[in-house]
Amino acid sequence: MTESGGSTERSYDAIVIGAGVIGCAVAFELSRRGLRTLSIDKLPAAGYGSTSSSSAVVRFNYSTAAGVALAWEGYHYWKNWPEYLELDKPGPLIELVRHPMLMFEIDRKHFERVVGLMQRFAIDHEVLAGAALTERYPQIDFRRFGPPAPLTDLDASFWGEPTETFDTALEMTVAGYVTDPQLAAQNLKDAAIAKGARFLHGRTVTSINQAGGRVTGVSLDDGASFSAPVVVNVGGPHSSQINAMAGVLGDMNINTRALRREVYVVPAPKGVDFETDGVMIGDLDVGVYFRPERGNNVLIGSAEPECDEMEWVDDPDAVGETLTADDFELGVLRTARRVRDLGMPHNKRGVVSAYDVADDWIPIYDRSSLDGFYMAIGTSGNQFKNAASAAHCMAELIIAVQAGHDHDRHPLTVVGRYTGNEVGMATFSRRRTIDPDSTMTVLG
Repeated sequence: MTESGGSTERSYDAIVIGAGVIGCAVAFELSRRGLRTLSIDKLPAAGYGSTSSSSAVVRFNYSTAAGVALAWEGYHYWKNWPEYLELDKPGPLIELVRHPMLMFEIDRKHFERVVGLMQRFAIDHEVLAGAALTERYPQIDFRRFGPPAPLTDLDASFWGEPTETFDTALEMTVAGYVTDPQLAAQNLKDAAIAKGARFLHGRTVTSINQAGGRVTGVSLDDGASFSAPVVVNVGGPHSSQINAMAGVLGDMNINTRALRREVYVVPAPKGVDFETDGVMIGDLDVGVYFRPERGNNVLIGSAEPECDEMEWVDDPDAVGETLTADDFELGVLRTARRVRDLGMPHNKRGVVSAYDVADDWIPIYDRSSLDGFYMAIGTSGNQFKNAASAAHCMAELIIAVQAGHDHDRHPLTVVGRYTGNEVGMATFSRRRTIDPDSTMTVLG
């Protein structure tokens, strides 16, 4: 067990369960508003869970207006990271590495919707067509290979030669990625502690305590109890277990469950400076997303195509660390269809983790049926970029609801700290219906 950031008092204004990047951001946002916060995490340090395996992509092509607004707002936190943290003597800080990101016009309606949202929120972008695509990104093959297919001897569609080409793509010109996702969580933890927050690591919450329909605090595996009128579930892949402990699943239209995922790192094609000239693509046509990675590598993750079987897990702590040989080969070969001359390395390199997926792949940032119990969950592998902006929204929501605002009847609208854009929190309600505009993938 490790402890940081203060005294051994037993009463707080808010308890945050989870010290990943979003949990640490929530602790910071509540602390900077004057609340005495205690964060509890079963792992030994901040960002050791799903956060450490994040691809940390910063992009803006979400299915909903609120999702786009939140991501654009989130970019400005990363862009202004040292100023945002307000640390007098910061240690090492993350960097935002700028790389453009492409989105292909696979579905015209969805493509036009996303482009319209880029225009609505004044997000830097360009629609590239024809020769402009190949001239700007010669290392990318713009032929249409989809829909994604499994890699089997019986399915020739994987190796079929395409007859069509993408002639239009959206380029998000100010996109990029964060260099060290785990360090991002540590940066936020340091900033929270500087505002008076306290963190307990290596401790597990075993009970959400309540009385009279209100949360009163938590109990831990070592028998300790802490009281607070606010408890925030930011438990990542353990979020549904924590909700069950609190007894709040009954009125939720959207739930979450843990999904095992692998992310791979392979060398860039020979002779290609992918770090400088590469591009990020969320590629629903071949079924992967990829981005440049330092050391002139390509980082690859799955875009959850329908043909792939999802590996849902009951115990997020038992996913193991061994990469699956077949999945590694599939991910690299899919990416090699898009990235010219990408080879298959002899050694497998990557990470294995689990993250919590909401039914429609859109997060839940909401209160619950238990007064004082809040949720920032179901982040579905796509919310790292929104850690600080989502935490700002959660803090505004918590302050408003604790002061008497009926968020269920009158969903809160939060104004972005940097952009001034409005984020309608109804989009992230636990009671929402499945959004037909959701991609139903990690792209959100």
